[in-house]
Amino acid sequence: MPAIGAHSHDLRIPDRERSWRIVYHIAGDPIVILDVFIKKMQAIPANVIKLCSQRLAAYKKAAGNEEHP
Repeated sequence: MPAIGAHSHDLRIPDRERSWRIVYHIAGDPIVILDVFIKKMQAIPANVIKLCSQRLAAYKKAAGNEEHP
């Protein structure tokens, strides 16, 4: 998901009554879950993209490497 950052992806999970979407980032060995929400539309809402970008930046800062994959 280039809108969030390199190595970021989304996973769609259909459930009986609704569909879920998980946005995650692969950071070498760890996989960082950026958000989980109910899928209501085809595209990911702009506020979710912004939140995921902020969470990814916070993760990279805490990991001590802002250039982490």
